Parts: sequence; structure tokens; C-alpha cells
Amino acid sequence: MAGARAAAAASTGSSASSGNPQPQEPGLGELLEEFSRTQYRAKDCSGTGGSKVEHIEKRCLELFGRDYCYSVIQNVNGDICGHYPQHIVFLEYESSEKEKDTFQSTVQVSKLQDLVNRSKTARCRGRFVCPVILFKGKHICRSATLAGWGELYGRTGYNYIFSGGADDAWADAEDVTEEDCALRSSDTHLFDKVRGYDIKLLRYLSVKYICDLMVENKKVKFGVNVTSSEKVDKAQRYADFTLLSIPYPGCEFFKEYKDRDYMAEGLIFNWKQDYVDAPLSIPDFLTCSLNIDWSQYQSWDLVQQTQNYLKLLLSIINSDDDSGLLVHCISGWDRTPLFISLLRLSLWADGLIHMSLKPAEILYLTVAYDWFLFGHMLVDRLSKGEEIFFFCFNFLKHIISEEFSALKTQRRKSLPARDAGFTLEDICMLRRKDRGSTTSLGSDFSLVMESSPGAAGSFTYETVELVPAGTQTQAAWRKSHSSSPQSVLWNRPPPPEDRLPSHQGLVEAKSSSSSSSNHSDNFFRMGSSPLEVPRPRLSALSERETRLQEVRSAFLASYSSTVGLRAAAPSPSGAIGGLLEQFVRGVGLRGTSSSTV
Repeated sequence: MAGARAAAAASTGSSASSGNPQPQEPGLGELLEEFSRTQYRAKDCSGTGGSKVEHIEKRCLELFGRDYCYSVIQNVNGDICGHYPQHIVFLEYESSEKEKDTFQSTVQVSKLQDLVNRSKTARCRGRFVCPVILFKGKHICRSATLAGWGELYGRTGYNYIFSGGADDAWADAEDVTEEDCALRSSDTHLFDKVRGYDIKLLRYLSVKYICDLMVENKKVKFGVNVTSSEKVDKAQRYADFTLLSIPYPGCEFFKEYKDRDYMAEGLIFNWKQDYVDAPLSIPDFLTCSLNIDWSQYQSWDLVQQTQNYLKLLLSIINSDDDSGLLVHCISGWDRTPLFISLLRLSLWADGLIHMSLKPAEILYLTVAYDWFLFGHMLVDRLSKGEEIFFFCFNFLKHIISEEFSALKTQRRKSLPARDAGFTLEDICMLRRKDRGSTTSLGSDFSLVMESSPGAAGSFTYETVELVPAGTQTQAAWRKSHSSSPQSVLWNRPPPPEDRLPSHQGLVEAKSSSSSSSNHSDNFFRMGSSPLEVPRPRLSALSERETRLQEVRSAFLASYSSTVGLRAAAPSPSGAIGGLLEQFVRGVGLRGTSSSTV
């Protein structure tokens, strides 16, 4: 451990002497130390530990305030939710420093606070729908899934007893009438009441799209449905929303990622497990422009699956639609922050949000706010080896290309009409189109009507279940031994640069593009055409690559000196200890320049 830290210090010195130091956000190391030692709880924010949390929250508010005017939903002592920030930020609009003095709120905070209080019981652990990113005037929100009857009755009963008979799910005394008491005796009426408030909050935030990452339709414990989801709501209360079921492995699966020396390529989730009953289901109007064969989703490895889901989310929020997006899993503190953090960093790298923040500052903000203050249980996850937090930031190397840029669509929309002549990018696009794709959504794309009884009738549009072709893709793979039922490992040899952060930008960029099994539109790959097409160097994309590389480098450097080495004990030379030791020795804090990528 000491040797690795000394190597980190030596690497810092060498990078500084080379004239290319990586700036560090003040307090990032302290944040990771606190995060890896203590589970955040809003009610525990007192004493020495409380002062640290208050400092973290204050820093987050400062960073949000650089580019936005915002209001605050008060959650002091966790009165609304025990594992949400004490000061929940509601971003209202972008603003410059000069506009801060003339801030005029566009939201009635008291009404929003009331909606939050009323709706929180509808969702698992009281983790209500919370806006966390503002993009093009649209709110990107996070939450837990819907609470099942077991939790709903248990929570409302608990609140009723321990609040002296005043259940905060039915906040105002004047609203608790004889009719309300009668409604409580019926499951349907209770769900109508509680979920009705949840729907009101979603509409208040202009949310239209709901992306469910659960691999189950309902979470069952001890034979009881403790959670539900919008896609299987029997009364079709969420029929007016566009529901997407995009099942993604839970945090337990990332134990396999750690056991494979942090290599995500070739690591495939085992979809045949008994509890996995949620099929991938996406409205076809959201898939047609992505050039992804969604029927193959069960054959994707962890890199490909994460890339394709991120592309989907980016295409939704970057559309001309003015509606917002909700992303959730079960509890909303593992898979949900993974995609929220990737969305925030991807949009920031394009210069579309948090435009004044430097790489070290956006890294601090997303670690502190998206992960720590929203209750990710890093201490527990580290003890079990479920390294989803580390995966998130190490994964940034796989989203540096143009495929993930929200600027791509905006740039094409802004291009003036031309009667003749083509730019290099136009020629490249023609090459891609003429060459075709093995996975384009064409007439041979098989869509099978969803037969899941639990999901019947929960969508307003024609719901489809995308069934993997199976043999066509899997014939090229040879199944090998899996260390647990969670994963199916294939013998595709992962490239060496995915083992540890590469200091050769060209190799890393090639790894990022070639890791996707959909082979959708990567015309830069060797062998994709008889004549290799030169890659156009666009300043915006070059800046994106550089920014994401800097964020990843800063994270790995801080992680190596705090969380990573403790997580690797008692064998720091293996697994993540070896990965990070090699990183700080070979790359250190030096960012990869755009000229080498």
C-alpha cells in the first residue's frame, strides 16, 4: 500500500515536471475517504462527521451555482428521505454570474415541497422522483421504483404510529376524511391515492419518459412483492407516460467484474436466472434512429450493454421533445447513479451543461452529489467486491467517441442547405450509409409481441418484446466456465488496454469503438471497408475526448490513494491494487492529449 502511494506521489512529481499536471479538486481525496468509510444518512449530519458532510453539500451548491439559478427543497435531518441530500437542488435555468443578483424563481417551492411529501410513499424507501440534471430546459430525474403493497402498508402504518397518529402520507388533517379512511381499506384505492401523487409530481416536472433498469417486473422477498414498477401497474395509471424496460444487471453482478481483474469486455449477464423476468421493451419510434440491433441485447457484454443504453438515454433527452426523463432501478442508488453520472459527464464533455466547471470540479460534483449524497452504499459494496462505483468512472474511456456526443445531432440540424459539394464528414457519412450495417433495423428485424402476463396492458403504445436471435450471434462464441450464476463468460479475448488505463490514446480510442458488438456505425475500424477512410478531426469532439480522459485520470489517481488500495487488502498487488499501481506508475496524473487520441 505504501509502495503504491509512493508511486503515486512520484508519478505526480514527474507529471508536474513534464509541464502537464492534472489539476486536483480541493477536497476530492477527503470526499473519497469519507465516502469509503461512512454511509451517508441525512439524520446523522451532526458532530465531526456532520461538519464534513455539510462542507461537501456546501461545495456542491457552490458548483451548481456557477452555471444555474436554483431553488432548494429542504430535507433537513432527512425529514423527506433519509438518504437524499439535506439540501436538494432544483435547477431552474442557466445563468451567468451577472444574472445571479436578478434571480426570479420560476417554481413555487412550497407547492413542490408539498408534492414531494405526498408522493414519497409511492416509491421504494421513500426515494421520490427528484430532478438532478437540467438540459435544454428538460429535467432528468432519478428515483427508486414503485413500492409494492408490502412496503406501502408497512411504511404508512409505521408513519401513522410513530407520528402520533398523523401519517405524513396523508399530510393535511383537513384531507383525512371518512372517505380517506375508507379508501385505506382497499388496495386499489390506496394505490390510486399514493401513486396519484407520484403522477402529479412527474407531470409537474414535465416528465414523459420513464426508463426502468430492473431485471425483474417486481422485487420479491420472502414471498412478498416488496416493490413493483410502472410497467406492471395493473390499473395502467402510468399509461400516459412512455415506458421503457431496459433491464440492466444489479450491483451483485459487478462482483464478477472485480473478479475478472476489472475487465468488462466479454462479461455477459446470465439472463436465464429464475428471478429475471423483465424483457427489454422499447417503443419502436425511439429505436429506429440508433442503428442498434436490440434483439441481441442478451448477447451483449457489459461494455456493449452500457454503451447502447447510454446512447438510448442521450437520444431521448436530445430530441426535439420538451419532455423530461426519469431513470430508476430498484432502490435508485446503484444502477441509477451509474447512468445519471454518465449522462452528466457526457453532456458536460460536450460543453452543454455545467459549462464553467473544470474536469476536477465536475468529477467532485458527480461523485459527491450523484453518488454520496444520494445514498450509494460504497462501504457495503466495497466489502462485497461489488465495484459498480469504480466501473462508472473507468468506463469513461468507452464513451469518448462521436457516437455519444449530443453535439452530433445539433451540428447536423444547424448545417445550411447546400446544392453541391461535400465536406469530409459528409463523405464519411455516405460511406457508412452505402456500406450498410449488419444490425440496422430493417424489414428482417423480428419483433415479437410481448407475452409477459404481468406487463400486459401497461403501455399505451404497442409493446414489443425484443427476443435475441441467439444462435446467429452465439455461434461465434464458445461458452466457458462461469464463477457464478450472475454471469456468462465468453472466450472473446479482451484487449490488454481494458485491463488498465492505457497511456496510448490511439489504442484506447480504438478499444472504445471496437468493444461494441453491434458494429453499428464505426467506419473507422480496421477492415470495415477496402479503403480506410480518414477520421475527421473536429475540435468539439477532440475537446470531448480530452475532457473525459482528464476526468477519468483524476478519478483513478484519487481512487488509488484512498478507496482503491484499502479495497484491495489484503492483496494490493492483485485485482484493483495491481490495476491502480500500474496506472500510477505508467500514466499517473497526466491526461491524454487530444493529439495522441
